Amino acid sequence: MKPYLALLIAALFLSAASLVAAKDYQVTGPVVDVKDDVIIVKKGTENWEIARDKGTKTTGDIKKGDKVMIKYKMTATSIEGKEAPKAKTEAKPAAKGDEKKTDAKTK
Repeated sequence: MKPYLALLIAALFLSAASLVAAKDYQVTGPVVDVKDDVIIVKKGTENWEIARDKGTKTTGDIKKGDKVMIKYKMTATSIEGKEAPKAKTEAKPAAKGDEKKTDAKTK
């Protein structure tokens, strides 16, 4: 029973540590649009579209035109690895005209 309890505690610790590992970012600006699953904020000349879900904490009633500060994390959802292209190491053969010139000089 004790090994299972220790394993459970270790699993909970590691899962909590992985959630903390992602760095927090923030964006501040006026709200361009609000939907159930996304909020769009204007930052400078760009519109930033940030996903949200039922777990997103929101204070107050956010509507178009309100100034907001959004804290978010960037985490990868998938990573696809590809091999780097191999560099060509072959030397180009000398041109035929160059070969004749060196032969004439050696004779």
